[in-house]
Amino acid sequence: MTNDHRFDVWAPHAREVTVRVEGVDHPMAGLAERPGWWTLADGEQAASGTVRYGYLLTKVFDEGTAKERTSVSDVLPDPRSRRQPQGVHELSCTFDPDAFQWDDAAWQPPLLKDSVLYELHPGTFTPEGTLDSAIEKLDYLADLGVDYVELLPVNGFNGDHNWGYDGVAWYTVDESYGGPEAYQRFVAACHAKGIGVIQDVVYNHLGPSGNYLPLFADYFKPGASSWGDLVNLDDWGSDGVREYILDNVTMWLRDYHVDGFRLDAVHALADSRAKHILQEIAERVATESERTGKNLFTIAESDLNDPRMIIPAEEHGQGMDAQWLDDVHHAAHVAFTGETQGYYGDFDSLHALEKTMHTAYFHNGTYSTFRGRSHGREINPSEVFPWQFVTFLQNHDQVGNRAAGDRMNHTVSADRVLCAATWLMTQPFTPMLFMGEEFGASTPWQFFTAHPEPELGKAVAEGRKAEFASMAWDHASVPDPQDPQTFERSKLNWDEVHRGDHERIFTAYRDLIALRRTTPELTSQDWATMATQASDDEQWFVLKRMSEPESEHGVVTAINLSDHERELPVMGGHAPQVLFASGAEPGLDTPGKVTLAPNTAAVLRV
Repeated sequence: MTNDHRFDVWAPHAREVTVRVEGVDHPMAGLAERPGWWTLADGEQAASGTVRYGYLLTKVFDEGTAKERTSVSDVLPDPRSRRQPQGVHELSCTFDPDAFQWDDAAWQPPLLKDSVLYELHPGTFTPEGTLDSAIEKLDYLADLGVDYVELLPVNGFNGDHNWGYDGVAWYTVDESYGGPEAYQRFVAACHAKGIGVIQDVVYNHLGPSGNYLPLFADYFKPGASSWGDLVNLDDWGSDGVREYILDNVTMWLRDYHVDGFRLDAVHALADSRAKHILQEIAERVATESERTGKNLFTIAESDLNDPRMIIPAEEHGQGMDAQWLDDVHHAAHVAFTGETQGYYGDFDSLHALEKTMHTAYFHNGTYSTFRGRSHGREINPSEVFPWQFVTFLQNHDQVGNRAAGDRMNHTVSADRVLCAATWLMTQPFTPMLFMGEEFGASTPWQFFTAHPEPELGKAVAEGRKAEFASMAWDHASVPDPQDPQTFERSKLNWDEVHRGDHERIFTAYRDLIALRRTTPELTSQDWATMATQASDDEQWFVLKRMSEPESEHGVVTAINLSDHERELPVMGGHAPQVLFASGAEPGLDTPGKVTLAPNTAAVLRV
């Protein structure tokens, strides 16, 4: 054998470690230069080719008390396993990432500030549910005008299918999607089509089945988040845990050529260290960006409404490049659907949507009735830019966490959907679509699991129903996440894209994305170049985007959400030119006004 694959593992509490390779046991020795790490003992060699392997830990003891804690005799999968071909409970498999022949050396990711994102789940994006089948849809996405696809988590999980947020093998690509080689093929194909790839990563928790990390080291600490045990970022033994996360970041960038990350629920990363783990992640990404000369970035999902999330670390921020913006989603959802239950209640006015166009956060120190306290803080327009906030009408959470997994177009008319799309593509923040949104998919996207353990499946199903009490949703409408049909129902139906209202919605999205790309005012990064007006009584909303502050000229988005014809101000002193209309041609007979039919929108140059 040659040194093609090293077997190194971090197991600081183990007294003895053995690696079993293709049924043959090899003793391991501690690495003097890396305390807690084990490698093959003197005289042993690493494996060449593709092999199955696992670790045996014996005489495991508690480092702090020197008391024997447990003895692990079962063969365990590698915490850094690159493949789990038989599932997360079975032996690991070697994988050589350097065998893939990349041809994207000239590829340069688009700037996030000029981009449109598209979130997709590989298991439900196509009937086959694989990354290779998703490649076949890249021409479609390129035609739509998408700049980035944002993949939901692809890490190894227990069961046949999953949302992705129950991953337990962070270094793998789940075999149901095609495994690591398929992932490399997908990224290469995206880059060849001019599309970047953002990977959603979950560093705040692991799934409920197949998590063997605690047997190796102190990966968790006392306490819990909404999703389970807290990851140990600052307690005893946390150096190795942080290294585990940071090396994973480097792996995605170097071995899979991803262009950016979406970091799941970073508010659940409990870290009291002087340098937060987010800052270290940002540093890793910056290092790779400098090494490759490519525009690599991080996007945080944060519920904190704190602009320090996207302020550079050297300016006492967390160093994320951008963050998801739920407040704008909530304001838009209420505006276009009229739903006000649960946390939507605070946003029950078009003036909520109007406010967020200027302040990003709706709750910027204001009282949140859903939380029962004040929430958030104000942004400083000189410190952050509009593009640093990613916003959306739909995403996996805002659709999948509804009781029935229904989309906006399932509850409102196609006319209303087009009004919402017009707003999304002309508002100041970085827009993101959720797969199927662009053609008003008839299929829901529901919460689905496939836990093999009956008791776990039952607990998840029961817990799911209990979650919706605060939203006043009917428990009977909540599908069983363990039912295979819940997963099948969530797959997109591509046959409907060019039928009836579906085609009308798709054409509008494609035209609006093109308009955004070719209209400089729509990607302006000056907060002072936005003006808004709204009326709750007459149910209309107007947004003006200017090339410079207080200019008479600009691009105006006018939206009539009433069931009556309305006359709206265009905030400009010149005869408007229609750039886009979602329905009937707008009336321009009255100076300074535009007349819109019920539930229609128009984009005008004034």
